[in-house]
Amino acid sequence: MAEPAGKRLKSSLPLCRTHRSSAGSRARLNLQAAVEEALCGVSSLLWDGAYRLQALASVFERDDVALPRVASFFHQEALKQEQEAEAMLGYLTERGGSYCGKDVQKPGCDGVCAVSPALQLLLLQLKEEVGVLVELNQLARNNGDPHAASVVTRHFLTPRMDRLKLLGDLLTSAGRVGCTNDRTGGFGEYLLNELQEELTR
Repeated sequence: MAEPAGKRLKSSLPLCRTHRSSAGSRARLNLQAAVEEALCGVSSLLWDGAYRLQALASVFERDDVALPRVASFFHQEALKQEQEAEAMLGYLTERGGSYCGKDVQKPGCDGVCAVSPALQLLLLQLKEEVGVLVELNQLARNNGDPHAASVVTRHFLTPRMDRLKLLGDLLTSAGRVGCTNDRTGGFGEYLLNELQEELTR
């Protein structure tokens, strides 16, 4: 049975529904509309992730939690995320595409009050971004844009692999020192904050 005309395959790519394509622009450098729309949507996803990481960092700066190195780690991760979002926007602009922007939503991490769930949330975020970036890479290849596929792999996918390994190590260490998913793992969180070398990178 043939696929109905106009029906899109199921995808986790965050496409920009209100995207204003720059198809008529002379400055556009062979950028397919589907790739431009996906780059715009993925840029928004990266900005949302940076906002979530800033919110997580602020959790560990509160007086009742006070884990400064953990807070610093999340601030550093947020900064990396912002730089990647800016780099993707720069690439989109360089190729002659346009960015629509969207309203930033509340990050949805209000209930996080301990290190382990914060690290797990970051791990899930990075895994989602890796999946989306793999799809973006494939979309670029399918649309005859090997340059975009190469940029996505080199500048966005590869650095996430190192971050995923680091997060796995941090979660293992958190479990070993007694961090829990609620506020009862206080001493374990203190040990992680004071002794974990990865938090100072």
